[in-house]
Amino acid sequence: MRLYWIYNLSSAAMCVLVVGFFVAVCVSGLFLTRGWVRRLHIDHSHNDIVGFYLAAIAVIDAITLGLLAVGTWETYTEVQLRVDHEAATLAAIYRDASGYPEPLRTRLQNDLRFYYHQVVDVAWPMQQRGIIADVSGVALQQFQRDFMEFEPVTEQQKIIAAETYRTFNELSECRRNRIDSVTTGLPGPLWVMVIAGALLGIASTWLFHTANFSMHLWLSVVFAVLIALPVYIILALDNPYRGQISIGPEPLVRVYDQLMVANH
Repeated sequence: MRLYWIYNLSSAAMCVLVVGFFVAVCVSGLFLTRGWVRRLHIDHSHNDIVGFYLAAIAVIDAITLGLLAVGTWETYTEVQLRVDHEAATLAAIYRDASGYPEPLRTRLQNDLRFYYHQVVDVAWPMQQRGIIADVSGVALQQFQRDFMEFEPVTEQQKIIAAETYRTFNELSECRRNRIDSVTTGLPGPLWVMVIAGALLGIASTWLFHTANFSMHLWLSVVFAVLIALPVYIILALDNPYRGQISIGPEPLVRVYDQLMVANH
């Protein structure tokens, strides 16, 4: 279940939409089933049974939504750490390149600047639309060709070359991990369970019969809001690169501004 269009909304609008949907379902169901429920109850005789089942359903929903919200947040954090690691590795290999003699030093650093622009200016906007963009691979291939042309002579150059090779492989791995995380998200069956569980919990509140319908209405609305908020959190964090609450290229931008531009 992929409602990608919802990520075009602001966080506030997304929250209002999700909460409004569940509240609308709750209120509509209350009014539609009110007469039927009144005929089922005799002096509110079934409220105790309904309350027991509602409590059980609420516990199951709370555990399910809580675990999924925590899992989604952990995935979001993991993707953020991958971007941070890629930025740190890019900074490390840029510093390694500064140890090479000219004109190779300038060529290698220009290759890394090209890599930055391909990732931030080209790939990132595509990632935010869920498109896997492999454009940065060209820059890494160019860096590898220029790097492999160099034959280290002194011990210092051999050490620098070995470290550059290590960080190059690490940067390639970071890039692959970032690309793999573009389509990260909960699978469809889990979303079916989330929505179905939330709707069943809300539907359980319709089975109460109270003398004061206003109290029944407001208690049901509060329950629907409490169900909707975790669903909103899961939805907002489910696709780390999409929406207003998304992972941006800021770590890479800081490396570019503080290292690549400052030392250019």
